[in-house]
Amino acid sequence: MIHILLTLSLTPLLSVLVSAHGFIESVTIDGTSYPGNEPGGTTNPSVVRQVSTIDPVKGATDPSINCGMNATLAANVANANPGSQLQIHWVGGPTGSSNWGHNVGPIMHYMAKCTDSCSTYDSTDAEWFKISELGVEDDDTTWYQANIMAGQPVNVTIPSNIMSGEYLLRSELIALQLAMSVGGAEFYLACIQLNIGGSGTGAATSSEECTFPGCYSDTDPGIYDPTVYNPPLTYIFPGPPVSAFVGEDTSSGGTQPSGSGSGSSSTPTSGSSPSPTSSACLSLYDF
Repeated sequence: MIHILLTLSLTPLLSVLVSAHGFIESVTIDGTSYPGNEPGGTTNPSVVRQVSTIDPVKGATDPSINCGMNATLAANVANANPGSQLQIHWVGGPTGSSNWGHNVGPIMHYMAKCTDSCSTYDSTDAEWFKISELGVEDDDTTWYQANIMAGQPVNVTIPSNIMSGEYLLRSELIALQLAMSVGGAEFYLACIQLNIGGSGTGAATSSEECTFPGCYSDTDPGIYDPTVYNPPLTYIFPGPPVSAFVGEDTSSGGTQPSGSGSGSSSTPTSGSSPSPTSSACLSLYDF
């Protein structure tokens, strides 16, 4: 009888917790929408590399931290230009029927040049450079990620002086609700295949590039964060800094608060302040 009652009481909770996981449902580039594929579902032609599950990558040395859980090549490559505007739509649940389920942690975007067509490029040894990072808003309490939880897309601008060619854009959300312990951070990511035109000359230096795995350690500040719920929040982004050629690109950036974000990405500012209670509740699946 106790077992039956426990099962019944946990059923609604498990449904909520599953919806806290998620994936990229679609990406819009200069007004044109490109659908992704449901994780582990039917594979249709897309510009977003398909992942096998909505579950997060756990551990900075997991090979899936490259482009997402067991990510596979996408068939298509989307055309874009320097300065192109992208809206990346992260959703929750196995079919994307819920909003994104986390509101504590950074939003970061990296790019890597494909040595051949991105539709056939193995990104295992790709050299990634960071084009944007967003953490905490001006109130030093609310994370920009809370806006995604409220149903807003992530807005990204391609650097306006970037060299032409085919690139992977790596969209990354790190959920930090369990980051008070080493190995507790949850990595959600996906790669979008782009063919960028124009005549730009901007490129990252080798010292600004890194590989995944390799960019992060589980003990890095910003991944292991025992003070993540102690306002006012001071967040240290993991990985390399935003590449200098992007930082010098004054025409391609959104407006970020000082010390909280930089580069060529921004999100709408409409989230609510997270709390240890509300965020941890969304992640009881980690028990």
